[in-house]
Amino acid sequence: MKTDNNNLNELFEGLDFNTAKPETGHKERFFQKLKEQNPGQKPKVRSLWTPILSIAASITLALLLFGNLLNPNQEYSKGDLASVSPEMKETQDFYSSLIQKELNTLEAEKSPETQAIVKDALLQMEKLENQYAKLKKDLLKSGNDNRVIYAMINNFQQRIDLLQQVLDQIENIKSFKTQNHESTTI
Repeated sequence: MKTDNNNLNELFEGLDFNTAKPETGHKERFFQKLKEQNPGQKPKVRSLWTPILSIAASITLALLLFGNLLNPNQEYSKGDLASVSPEMKETQDFYSSLIQKELNTLEAEKSPETQAIVKDALLQMEKLENQYAKLKKDLLKSGNDNRVIYAMINNFQQRIDLLQQVLDQIENIKSFKTQNHESTTI
């Protein structure tokens, strides 16, 4: 390895490299000579900002184009039924308000006797809401596939059915409690 370095050193020993710095005004003289050679053309000077601005413009354009492909309109990106059509928005609003009404009724009926049933029902509701969140993602991916829309509506119906069953069970517990107390004599 040392012999290779020695050969390279010998090769470059005889050469005289110009390491002097250019004199002041070298740039202006150089441009003057260019101007004299090409009188009709203006010398082009690239500044530091030119490549930076062109890269920034390219990135901005790419983001805008890519963003519009993924997100053509803001309402569609929600992935819920309201983004499909006005009729589906009405359907979603109807089911959402009905579910909220049933949840409020369930909270009002909460008592020590029904606490376990209410807690279990809320856990089941959470599972159904997680399934709905997955369905929203599927709707975005599928592009408003009717099967996904049907599954979303079915999810709403399952939540309402669950809440109605729980409320029926609570009513049965209340009626059983009142029947037991009516037959008890003091």
